[in-house]
Amino acid sequence: MDMFCYQCQETTQGKGCTKIGVCGKIAEVANLQDLLIFTLEGIAKLNLQARKIGINQEEADRFIVEGLFSTVTNVNFDKSFFIEKIKQAVALRDQIKDNLEKAGTNLDKNDKAINWAYQSDADIEALAPQVGILATRDDDIRSLRSLVLYGLKGMSAYDYHAYQLGYKDDSIFEFMEQALSKLLDDTLTADDYVTLVLETGKWGVNTMALLDKANTSTYGNPEITHVSIGVRNNPAILISGHDLKDLEQLLEQTAGSGVDVYTHGEMLPAQYYPFFKKYPHFAGNYGNAWWMQDKEFASFNGPILMTTNCLIPPKESYKDRVYATGVVGFPGIKYIHEGPDGKKDFTEIIEHAKKCEPPTQIESGEIVGGFAHNQVLQLADQIVDAVKSGAIKRFIVMAGCDGRMKSREYYTEFARALPKDTVILTAGCAKYRYNKLNLGDINGIPRVLDAGQCNDSYSLAVIALALKDAFGLDDINDLPISYNIAWYEQKAVLVLLALLSLGVKNIHLGPTLPAFLSPNVAKVLVDKFGIASITDVEDDMQILLG
Repeated sequence: MDMFCYQCQETTQGKGCTKIGVCGKIAEVANLQDLLIFTLEGIAKLNLQARKIGINQEEADRFIVEGLFSTVTNVNFDKSFFIEKIKQAVALRDQIKDNLEKAGTNLDKNDKAINWAYQSDADIEALAPQVGILATRDDDIRSLRSLVLYGLKGMSAYDYHAYQLGYKDDSIFEFMEQALSKLLDDTLTADDYVTLVLETGKWGVNTMALLDKANTSTYGNPEITHVSIGVRNNPAILISGHDLKDLEQLLEQTAGSGVDVYTHGEMLPAQYYPFFKKYPHFAGNYGNAWWMQDKEFASFNGPILMTTNCLIPPKESYKDRVYATGVVGFPGIKYIHEGPDGKKDFTEIIEHAKKCEPPTQIESGEIVGGFAHNQVLQLADQIVDAVKSGAIKRFIVMAGCDGRMKSREYYTEFARALPKDTVILTAGCAKYRYNKLNLGDINGIPRVLDAGQCNDSYSLAVIALALKDAFGLDDINDLPISYNIAWYEQKAVLVLLALLSLGVKNIHLGPTLPAFLSPNVAKVLVDKFGIASITDVEDDMQILLG
Protein backbone atom coordinates (compact mmCIF):
# COMPACT_ATOMS: atom_id res chain seq x y z
CA MET A 1 0.00 0.00 0.00
CA ASP A 2 1.25 3.49 -0.87
CA MET A 3 0.90 6.69 1.11
CA PHE A 4 1.79 10.32 0.66
CA CYS A 5 2.93 12.55 3.52
CA TYR A 6 5.10 15.63 3.36
CA GLN A 7 4.12 17.40 6.56
CA CYS A 8 7.49 17.22 8.36
CA GLN A 9 10.94 18.57 7.53
CA GLU A 10 12.55 15.14 7.26
CA THR A 11 10.21 13.82 4.56
CA THR A 12 11.90 11.51 2.05
CA GLN A 13 14.24 13.32 -0.37
CA GLY A 14 12.58 16.59 0.61
CA LYS A 15 9.54 15.60 -1.48
CA GLY A 16 7.27 13.19 0.39
CA CYS A 17 7.14 9.80 2.06
CA THR A 18 5.36 7.26 -0.17
CA LYS A 19 6.02 3.82 1.34
CA ILE A 20 6.73 4.44 5.01
CA GLY A 21 7.30 7.65 6.90
CA VAL A 22 10.80 8.66 7.94
CA CYS A 23 9.15 9.04 11.35
CA GLY A 24 8.22 5.34 11.27
CA LYS A 25 4.54 5.82 10.38
CA ILE A 26 3.28 2.98 8.16
CA ALA A 27 1.22 3.59 5.04
CA GLU A 28 -2.01 2.25 6.56
CA VAL A 29 -1.74 4.70 9.46
CA ALA A 30 -0.89 7.63 7.17
CA ASN A 31 -3.95 6.96 5.04
CA LEU A 32 -6.22 6.51 8.05
CA GLN A 33 -5.00 9.85 9.36
CA ASP A 34 -6.01 11.41 6.04
CA LEU A 35 -9.48 9.88 6.31
CA LEU A 36 -9.82 11.11 9.88
CA ILE A 37 -8.95 14.65 8.76
CA PHE A 38 -11.43 14.39 5.86
CA THR A 39 -14.16 13.35 8.31
CA LEU A 40 -13.19 16.13 10.73
CA GLU A 41 -13.60 18.59 7.86
CA GLY A 42 -17.12 17.25 7.42
CA ILE A 43 -17.84 17.61 11.14
CA ALA A 44 -16.51 21.15 11.01
CA LYS A 45 -18.81 22.05 8.13
CA LEU A 46 -21.83 20.64 9.96
CA ASN A 47 -20.92 22.18 13.30
CA LEU A 48 -20.73 25.63 11.70
CA GLN A 49 -24.32 25.22 10.58
CA ALA A 50 -25.27 23.95 14.02
CA ARG A 51 -23.71 27.03 15.59
CA LYS A 52 -25.91 29.28 13.48
CA ILE A 53 -29.09 27.76 14.90
CA GLY A 54 -27.83 27.46 18.46
CA ILE A 55 -27.21 23.72 18.71
CA ASN A 56 -23.41 23.74 18.70
CA GLN A 57 -21.91 20.88 20.67
CA GLU A 58 -18.75 21.35 22.69
CA GLU A 59 -18.15 17.64 22.19
CA ALA A 60 -17.52 18.32 18.50
CA ASP A 61 -15.12 21.19 19.24
CA ARG A 62 -13.01 19.02 21.52
CA PHE A 63 -13.17 16.03 19.20
CA ILE A 64 -11.85 18.06 16.26
CA VAL A 65 -8.95 19.38 18.34
CA GLU A 66 -8.00 15.95 19.67
CA GLY A 67 -8.40 14.36 16.25
CA LEU A 68 -6.14 16.89 14.52
CA PHE A 69 -3.56 16.65 17.31
CA SER A 70 -3.40 12.86 16.94
CA THR A 71 -2.21 13.31 13.34
CA VAL A 72 0.76 15.57 14.16
CA THR A 73 4.13 13.95 13.44
CA ASN A 74 5.39 11.54 16.13
CA VAL A 75 2.13 11.48 18.11
CA ASN A 76 0.29 8.27 17.30
CA PHE A 77 1.42 5.28 15.22
CA ASP A 78 -1.39 2.89 16.20
CA LYS A 79 -3.63 1.70 13.35
CA SER A 80 -6.33 0.46 15.74
CA PHE A 81 -6.48 3.90 17.39
CA PHE A 82 -7.28 5.59 14.09
CA ILE A 83 -9.87 3.05 12.99
CA GLU A 84 -11.67 3.57 16.30
CA LYS A 85 -11.26 7.35 16.09
CA ILE A 86 -12.75 7.37 12.58
CA LYS A 87 -15.74 5.33 13.78
CA GLN A 88 -16.26 7.82 16.60
CA ALA A 89 -15.96 10.69 14.11
CA VAL A 90 -18.60 9.21 11.81
CA ALA A 91 -20.96 8.63 14.76
CA LEU A 92 -20.50 12.21 15.97
CA ARG A 93 -20.90 13.57 12.43
CA ASP A 94 -24.13 11.66 11.94
CA GLN A 95 -25.45 12.82 15.30
CA ILE A 96 -24.91 16.46 14.26
CA LYS A 97 -26.53 15.73 10.89
CA ASP A 98 -29.53 14.25 12.63
CA ASN A 99 -29.88 17.30 14.87
CA LEU A 100 -29.65 19.63 11.88
CA GLU A 101 -32.21 17.71 9.87
CA LYS A 102 -34.61 17.65 12.80
CA ALA A 103 -34.22 21.43 12.96
CA GLY A 104 -35.17 21.70 9.30
CA THR A 105 -31.72 22.21 7.76
CA ASN A 106 -31.32 20.92 4.21
CA LEU A 107 -28.00 19.12 3.74
CA ASP A 108 -26.13 18.32 0.54
CA LYS A 109 -26.60 14.60 -0.14
CA ASN A 110 -23.66 14.63 -2.56
CA ASP A 111 -21.14 16.00 -0.08
CA LYS A 112 -18.82 13.04 0.50
CA ALA A 113 -17.24 14.46 3.66
CA ILE A 114 -20.58 14.51 5.48
CA ASN A 115 -22.13 11.41 3.90
CA TRP A 116 -19.54 8.67 3.43
CA ALA A 117 -20.43 5.48 5.30
CA TYR A 118 -18.90 2.10 6.08
CA GLN A 119 -20.05 -1.39 6.87
CA SER A 120 -16.74 -2.81 8.04
CA ASP A 121 -13.15 -1.90 8.87
CA ALA A 122 -12.27 -2.99 5.34
CA ASP A 123 -14.53 -0.23 3.96
CA ILE A 124 -12.69 2.33 6.08
CA GLU A 125 -9.30 1.10 4.91
CA ALA A 126 -10.43 1.07 1.28
CA LEU A 127 -11.62 4.69 1.35
CA ALA A 128 -8.64 6.04 3.30
CA PRO A 129 -6.13 6.27 0.39
CA GLN A 130 -8.62 8.23 -1.74
CA VAL A 131 -8.95 11.35 0.41
CA GLY A 132 -5.37 12.38 1.10
CA ILE A 133 -3.72 15.65 0.19
CA LEU A 134 -3.06 14.48 -3.39
CA ALA A 135 -6.82 14.49 -4.02
CA THR A 136 -6.29 18.22 -4.60
CA ARG A 137 -4.86 18.25 -8.12
CA ASP A 138 -3.78 21.88 -8.50
CA ASP A 139 -0.22 22.20 -7.15
CA ASP A 140 -0.61 25.71 -5.73
CA ILE A 141 -4.04 25.12 -4.15
CA ARG A 142 -2.74 21.87 -2.66
CA SER A 143 0.27 23.73 -1.25
CA LEU A 144 -1.85 26.47 0.31
CA ARG A 145 -4.35 23.99 1.72
CA SER A 146 -1.45 22.07 3.24
CA LEU A 147 -0.06 25.24 4.80
CA VAL A 148 -3.44 25.98 6.39
CA LEU A 149 -4.00 22.38 7.50
CA TYR A 150 -0.60 22.05 9.13
CA GLY A 151 -1.09 25.39 10.86
CA LEU A 152 -4.41 24.07 12.18
CA LYS A 153 -2.68 20.93 13.42
CA GLY A 154 -0.25 23.08 15.38
CA MET A 155 -3.13 25.17 16.69
CA SER A 156 -4.96 22.04 17.81
CA ALA A 157 -1.98 20.99 19.94
CA TYR A 158 -1.88 24.32 21.77
CA ASP A 159 -5.65 24.52 22.14
CA TYR A 160 -5.69 20.97 23.51
CA HIS A 161 -3.27 21.87 26.30
CA ALA A 162 -5.22 25.00 27.23
CA TYR A 163 -8.43 22.96 27.33
CA GLN A 164 -6.80 20.40 29.61
CA LEU A 165 -6.24 23.20 32.12
CA GLY A 166 -9.83 24.44 31.84
CA TYR A 167 -9.23 27.32 29.42
CA LYS A 168 -11.16 27.57 26.17
CA ASP A 169 -12.19 30.19 23.65
CA ASP A 170 -15.19 29.39 21.46
CA SER A 171 -13.97 31.82 18.81
CA ILE A 172 -10.84 29.68 18.31
CA PHE A 173 -12.96 26.55 17.84
CA GLU A 174 -15.17 28.42 15.38
CA PHE A 175 -12.21 29.65 13.34
CA MET A 176 -10.73 26.16 13.17
CA GLU A 177 -14.05 24.82 11.89
CA GLN A 178 -14.36 27.62 9.34
CA ALA A 179 -10.84 26.94 8.08
CA LEU A 180 -11.37 23.16 7.93
CA SER A 181 -14.60 23.60 5.97
CA LYS A 182 -12.83 25.93 3.52
CA LEU A 183 -10.31 23.18 2.78
CA LEU A 184 -13.22 21.37 1.08
CA ASP A 185 -14.30 24.40 -0.95
CA ASP A 186 -13.24 24.09 -4.59
CA THR A 187 -14.56 27.57 -5.40
CA LEU A 188 -11.83 29.30 -3.40
CA THR A 189 -8.92 30.81 -5.31
CA ALA A 190 -5.23 30.89 -4.46
CA ASP A 191 -5.68 34.47 -3.22
CA ASP A 192 -8.48 33.29 -0.93
CA TYR A 193 -6.19 30.66 0.55
CA VAL A 194 -3.32 33.14 1.00
CA THR A 195 -5.73 35.24 3.08
CA LEU A 196 -6.70 32.12 5.04
CA VAL A 197 -3.04 31.31 5.67
CA LEU A 198 -2.51 34.70 7.34
CA GLU A 199 -5.77 34.34 9.29
CA THR A 200 -4.48 31.00 10.55
CA GLY A 201 -1.35 32.77 11.80
CA LYS A 202 -3.45 35.44 13.54
CA TRP A 203 -5.54 32.82 15.30
CA GLY A 204 -2.35 30.95 16.11
CA VAL A 205 -1.20 33.99 18.09
CA ASN A 206 -4.55 34.01 19.90
CA THR A 207 -4.27 30.31 20.70
CA MET A 208 -0.71 30.60 22.03
CA ALA A 209 -1.85 33.56 24.14
CA LEU A 210 -4.66 31.42 25.55
CA LEU A 211 -2.24 28.62 26.41
CA ASP A 212 0.19 31.10 27.96
CA LYS A 213 -2.65 32.36 30.15
CA ALA A 214 -3.65 28.82 31.07
CA ASN A 215 -0.09 27.81 32.00
CA THR A 216 0.83 30.93 33.95
CA SER A 217 -2.53 31.23 35.73
CA THR A 218 -2.26 27.61 36.84
CA TYR A 219 1.47 27.26 37.56
CA GLY A 220 2.78 30.83 37.92
CA ASN A 221 5.06 32.81 35.64
CA PRO A 222 8.29 31.03 34.61
CA GLU A 223 11.32 32.40 36.44
CA ILE A 224 15.07 32.19 35.98
CA THR A 225 15.98 28.66 37.01
CA HIS A 226 19.16 26.59 37.15
CA VAL A 227 18.23 23.03 36.16
CA SER A 228 20.37 20.04 37.05
CA ILE A 229 21.22 17.69 34.17
CA GLY A 230 22.84 15.07 36.40
CA VAL A 231 21.11 12.25 38.25
CA ARG A 232 20.33 11.14 41.78
CA ASN A 233 20.53 7.65 43.24
CA ASN A 234 16.81 6.90 43.31
CA PRO A 235 14.52 4.99 40.96
CA ALA A 236 12.77 7.43 38.67
CA ILE A 237 10.20 8.18 36.00
CA LEU A 238 11.06 10.21 32.90
CA ILE A 239 8.26 12.42 31.55
CA SER A 240 8.42 13.68 27.98
CA GLY A 241 6.19 15.65 25.66
CA HIS A 242 4.46 18.90 26.62
CA ASP A 243 1.48 18.27 28.94
CA LEU A 244 1.94 20.14 32.23
CA LYS A 245 -1.27 18.76 33.72
CA ASP A 246 0.05 15.22 33.34
CA LEU A 247 3.24 16.32 35.09
CA GLU A 248 1.24 17.88 37.93
CA GLN A 249 -0.69 14.67 38.52
CA LEU A 250 2.43 12.52 38.28
CA LEU A 251 4.30 14.66 40.84
CA GLU A 252 1.33 14.55 43.20
CA GLN A 253 1.09 10.77 43.00
CA THR A 254 4.84 10.12 43.32
CA ALA A 255 5.26 12.39 46.37
CA GLY A 256 6.73 10.38 49.24
CA SER A 257 7.07 7.24 47.12
CA GLY A 258 10.85 7.28 46.86
CA VAL A 259 10.56 7.72 43.09
CA ASP A 260 12.07 10.81 41.45
CA VAL A 261 10.68 12.51 38.35
CA TYR A 262 12.87 13.90 35.55
CA THR A 263 11.85 15.93 32.52
CA HIS A 264 12.91 15.17 28.98
CA GLY A 265 12.78 17.06 25.69
CA GLU A 266 10.12 19.77 25.55
CA MET A 267 9.08 19.05 29.13
CA LEU A 268 12.28 20.77 30.32
CA PRO A 269 10.55 24.21 30.63
CA ALA A 270 8.25 22.78 33.31
CA GLN A 271 11.29 23.19 35.56
CA TYR A 272 10.86 26.99 35.27
CA TYR A 273 7.33 27.20 36.75
CA PRO A 274 7.15 28.06 40.48
CA PHE A 275 4.33 25.57 41.11
CA PHE A 276 6.47 22.51 40.41
CA LYS A 277 9.39 23.60 42.55
CA LYS A 278 7.59 22.59 45.73
CA TYR A 279 8.22 18.92 44.92
CA PRO A 280 11.64 17.83 46.26
CA HIS A 281 11.56 14.70 44.11
CA PHE A 282 11.34 16.79 40.93
CA ALA A 283 14.94 15.94 40.17
CA GLY A 284 16.06 17.69 36.98
CA ASN A 285 16.25 17.19 33.22
CA TYR A 286 17.56 14.03 31.59
CA GLY A 287 18.80 13.98 28.03
CA ASN A 288 18.27 16.16 25.02
CA ALA A 289 15.89 16.63 22.11
CA TRP A 290 13.29 14.04 21.08
CA TRP A 291 15.33 12.32 18.37
CA MET A 292 17.96 11.09 20.82
CA GLN A 293 15.44 9.14 22.91
CA ASP A 294 16.39 5.76 21.41
CA LYS A 295 19.69 6.02 23.28
CA GLU A 296 18.62 8.08 26.31
CA PHE A 297 15.50 6.07 27.16
CA ALA A 298 17.64 2.94 27.29
CA SER A 299 20.12 4.47 29.76
CA PHE A 300 17.43 6.05 31.92
CA ASN A 301 16.57 2.55 33.22
CA GLY A 302 13.15 3.56 34.60
CA PRO A 303 9.76 3.93 32.90
CA ILE A 304 9.01 6.78 30.51
CA LEU A 305 5.69 8.62 30.23
CA MET A 306 4.97 10.10 26.79
CA THR A 307 2.33 12.81 27.16
CA THR A 308 2.14 14.28 23.64
CA ASN A 309 4.11 14.22 20.40
CA CYS A 310 7.85 13.53 20.10
CA LEU A 311 7.59 9.74 20.40
CA ILE A 312 9.71 7.74 17.97
CA PRO A 313 9.17 3.99 17.47
CA PRO A 314 10.61 2.49 20.67
CA LYS A 315 13.33 -0.13 20.59
CA GLU A 316 12.63 -3.54 22.08
CA SER A 317 15.36 -2.87 24.68
CA TYR A 318 13.12 -0.36 26.46
CA LYS A 319 9.69 -0.68 24.83
CA ASP A 320 8.24 -2.38 27.91
CA ARG A 321 9.12 0.74 29.93
CA VAL A 322 7.26 3.21 27.68
CA TYR A 323 3.80 4.38 28.71
CA ALA A 324 1.54 6.61 26.63
CA THR A 325 -1.33 8.90 27.58
CA GLY A 326 -3.50 11.56 25.96
CA VAL A 327 -3.46 11.32 22.14
CA VAL A 328 -0.18 9.37 22.05
CA GLY A 329 -0.11 5.78 20.87
CA PHE A 330 2.11 3.03 19.53
CA PRO A 331 1.28 -0.68 19.06
CA GLY A 332 2.32 -2.76 22.05
CA ILE A 333 3.01 -0.05 24.62
CA LYS A 334 0.95 0.53 27.75
CA TYR A 335 -1.67 3.28 27.80
CA ILE A 336 -2.88 5.30 30.81
CA HIS A 337 -6.45 6.52 30.42
CA GLU A 338 -8.07 9.64 31.79
CA GLY A 339 -10.94 8.97 34.19
CA PRO A 340 -14.40 10.57 33.97
CA ASP A 341 -13.22 13.17 36.50
CA GLY A 342 -10.30 14.19 34.26
CA LYS A 343 -7.74 12.52 36.50
CA LYS A 344 -5.25 9.80 35.63
CA ASP A 345 -4.07 6.97 37.85
CA PHE A 346 -0.30 6.57 37.52
CA THR A 347 -0.04 3.71 40.05
CA GLU A 348 1.17 1.20 37.46
CA ILE A 349 4.04 3.33 36.21
CA ILE A 350 5.04 4.27 39.77
CA GLU A 351 5.17 0.65 40.88
CA HIS A 352 7.13 -0.18 37.74
CA ALA A 353 9.66 2.53 38.58
CA LYS A 354 10.25 1.11 42.07
CA LYS A 355 11.55 -2.10 40.51
CA CYS A 356 14.06 -0.31 38.26
CA GLU A 357 17.64 0.81 38.74
CA PRO A 358 18.31 4.57 39.10
CA PRO A 359 19.12 6.43 35.88
CA THR A 360 22.60 6.07 34.42
CA GLN A 361 24.29 9.47 34.37
CA ILE A 362 24.99 10.71 30.83
CA GLU A 363 26.07 14.29 31.61
CA SER A 364 26.52 16.63 34.54
CA GLY A 365 26.14 20.29 35.41
CA GLU A 366 23.16 22.55 34.87
CA ILE A 367 21.42 24.70 32.30
CA VAL A 368 19.63 28.01 32.81
CA GLY A 369 16.16 28.87 31.52
CA GLY A 370 12.94 30.57 32.46
CA PHE A 371 13.11 33.65 30.24
CA ALA A 372 9.47 33.86 29.24
CA HIS A 373 7.98 37.30 28.61
CA ASN A 374 7.11 38.11 32.23
CA GLN A 375 10.65 37.43 33.40
CA VAL A 376 12.32 39.20 30.48
CA LEU A 377 10.11 42.28 30.85
CA GLN A 378 11.31 42.54 34.44
CA LEU A 379 14.77 42.89 32.91
CA ALA A 380 13.57 45.34 30.24
CA ASP A 381 15.38 48.40 31.58
CA GLN A 382 18.62 46.42 31.86
CA ILE A 383 18.21 45.06 28.33
CA VAL A 384 17.33 48.46 26.83
CA ASP A 385 20.35 50.04 28.53
CA ALA A 386 22.59 47.27 27.17
CA VAL A 387 21.27 47.89 23.64
CA LYS A 388 21.64 51.66 23.92
CA SER A 389 25.18 51.34 25.25
CA GLY A 390 26.13 48.98 22.43
CA ALA A 391 26.81 46.05 24.78
CA ILE A 392 24.05 44.15 22.97
CA LYS A 393 24.19 44.73 19.23
CA ARG A 394 21.57 42.25 18.09
CA PHE A 395 19.10 39.55 19.18
CA ILE A 396 18.84 36.37 17.13
CA VAL A 397 15.59 34.39 17.43
CA MET A 398 16.58 30.73 17.07
CA ALA A 399 13.31 29.09 18.05
CA GLY A 400 11.68 25.97 16.65
CA CYS A 401 12.41 22.27 16.44
CA ASP A 402 15.39 19.99 16.48
CA GLY A 403 15.76 16.90 14.31
CA ARG A 404 18.03 14.07 13.27
CA MET A 405 19.61 15.49 10.13
CA LYS A 406 23.35 16.06 10.29
CA SER A 407 22.73 19.42 8.59
CA ARG A 408 21.23 20.64 11.87
CA GLU A 409 24.75 20.90 13.25
CA TYR A 410 24.56 24.23 11.42
CA TYR A 411 22.57 25.67 14.35
CA THR A 412 25.24 24.71 16.88
CA GLU A 413 27.96 26.23 14.72
CA PHE A 414 25.89 29.34 14.07
CA ALA A 415 25.33 29.88 17.79
CA ARG A 416 29.00 29.28 18.54
CA ALA A 417 30.10 31.71 15.82
CA LEU A 418 27.85 34.59 16.87
CA PRO A 419 29.71 37.67 18.14
CA LYS A 420 29.81 38.08 21.91
CA ASP A 421 27.56 41.14 21.65
CA THR A 422 24.58 39.08 20.41
CA VAL A 423 21.85 37.37 22.44
CA ILE A 424 19.91 34.28 21.35
CA LEU A 425 16.16 34.19 22.03
CA THR A 426 14.88 30.63 21.87
CA ALA A 427 11.88 28.39 22.50
CA GLY A 428 11.14 24.81 21.51
CA CYS A 429 13.54 21.88 21.30
CA ALA A 430 15.82 23.68 18.82
CA LYS A 431 17.59 25.02 21.92
CA TYR A 432 19.22 21.65 22.54
CA ARG A 433 21.61 22.46 19.71
CA TYR A 434 23.20 25.24 21.78
CA ASN A 435 21.76 25.53 25.31
CA LYS A 436 24.70 23.64 26.79
CA LEU A 437 27.37 25.72 25.11
CA ASN A 438 29.31 28.06 27.38
CA LEU A 439 28.34 31.29 25.63
CA GLY A 440 28.59 33.50 28.72
CA ASP A 441 26.57 36.63 29.40
CA ILE A 442 26.39 40.37 28.63
CA ASN A 443 26.27 42.56 31.73
CA GLY A 444 24.69 39.67 33.62
CA ILE A 445 22.20 38.84 30.85
CA PRO A 446 22.76 35.25 29.61
CA ARG A 447 23.46 35.05 25.90
CA VAL A 448 20.87 32.27 25.53
CA LEU A 449 17.44 33.28 26.80
CA ASP A 450 15.18 30.21 26.80
CA ALA A 451 11.48 31.15 26.89
CA GLY A 452 10.28 27.54 27.08
CA GLN A 453 8.31 25.14 24.92
CA CYS A 454 7.53 25.70 21.24
CA ASN A 455 4.24 27.38 22.19
CA ASP A 456 6.28 29.86 24.23
CA SER A 457 7.39 31.38 20.95
CA TYR A 458 4.46 33.60 21.91
CA SER A 459 6.72 34.98 24.63
CA LEU A 460 9.31 35.90 22.03
CA ALA A 461 6.67 37.85 20.11
CA VAL A 462 5.57 39.65 23.30
CA ILE A 463 9.20 40.51 24.06
CA ALA A 464 9.76 41.86 20.54
CA LEU A 465 6.61 44.00 20.65
CA ALA A 466 7.59 45.35 24.08
CA LEU A 467 11.06 46.28 22.79
CA LYS A 468 9.47 47.97 19.78
CA ASP A 469 7.48 50.16 22.16
CA ALA A 470 10.47 50.76 24.43
CA PHE A 471 12.49 52.08 21.52
CA GLY A 472 9.57 54.06 20.09
CA LEU A 473 9.60 52.22 16.76
CA ASP A 474 6.68 51.95 14.35
CA ASP A 475 7.73 48.70 12.70
CA ILE A 476 8.74 45.48 14.46
CA ASN A 477 11.24 44.90 11.64
CA ASP A 478 13.22 47.99 12.69
CA LEU A 479 14.32 46.24 15.88
CA PRO A 480 17.85 44.80 16.10
CA ILE A 481 16.32 41.31 15.89
CA SER A 482 16.97 38.66 13.24
CA TYR A 483 15.15 35.35 12.82
CA ASN A 484 16.89 32.05 12.12
CA ILE A 485 14.16 29.46 12.71
CA ALA A 486 14.55 25.68 12.64
CA TRP A 487 11.43 23.64 11.91
CA TYR A 488 10.45 19.99 11.98
CA GLU A 489 6.70 19.54 12.40
CA GLN A 490 3.33 21.26 12.30
CA LYS A 491 3.51 23.28 15.52
CA ALA A 492 6.54 25.03 14.05
CA VAL A 493 4.48 25.72 10.93
CA LEU A 494 1.95 27.54 13.12
CA VAL A 495 4.72 29.51 14.84
CA LEU A 496 5.96 30.62 11.41
CA LEU A 497 2.46 31.69 10.36
CA ALA A 498 2.02 33.51 13.66
CA LEU A 499 5.21 35.50 13.08
CA LEU A 500 4.10 36.37 9.54
CA SER A 501 0.71 37.54 10.82
CA LEU A 502 2.52 39.89 13.22
CA GLY A 503 4.35 41.44 10.29
CA VAL A 504 7.76 39.87 10.89
CA LYS A 505 9.80 39.71 7.69
CA ASN A 506 13.10 38.27 6.45
CA ILE A 507 12.89 35.03 8.43
CA HIS A 508 15.56 32.44 7.64
CA LEU A 509 14.05 28.94 7.73
CA GLY A 510 15.82 25.62 7.76
CA PRO A 511 17.45 23.27 7.49
CA THR A 512 15.25 23.03 4.35
CA LEU A 513 12.17 24.82 3.12
CA PRO A 514 8.95 22.78 3.51
CA ALA A 515 8.28 20.22 0.79
CA PHE A 516 4.64 21.28 0.75
CA LEU A 517 5.51 24.72 -0.63
CA SER A 518 4.95 24.74 -4.38
CA PRO A 519 7.35 26.95 -6.39
CA ASN A 520 4.66 29.63 -6.78
CA VAL A 521 3.68 29.61 -3.10
CA ALA A 522 7.34 29.70 -2.05
CA LYS A 523 7.81 32.69 -4.36
CA VAL A 524 4.93 34.54 -2.64
CA LEU A 525 6.54 33.94 0.74
CA VAL A 526 9.89 35.12 -0.56
CA ASP A 527 8.56 38.20 -2.35
CA LYS A 528 6.03 39.32 0.25
CA PHE A 529 7.74 38.29 3.50
CA GLY A 530 11.40 37.80 2.65
CA ILE A 531 11.40 34.13 3.70
CA ALA A 532 14.77 32.56 2.87
CA SER A 533 16.38 29.19 3.32
CA ILE A 534 19.55 28.88 5.38
CA THR A 535 22.80 28.48 3.43
CA ASP A 536 26.03 28.26 5.43
CA VAL A 537 27.06 29.80 8.73
CA GLU A 538 29.43 32.40 7.30
CA ASP A 539 27.06 33.74 4.64
CA ASP A 540 24.01 33.71 6.91
CA MET A 541 25.98 35.47 9.63
CA GLN A 542 26.66 38.33 7.22
CA ILE A 543 23.00 38.60 6.25
CA LEU A 544 21.45 38.23 9.71
CA LEU A 545 23.90 40.54 11.45
CA GLY A 546 23.42 43.23 8.84
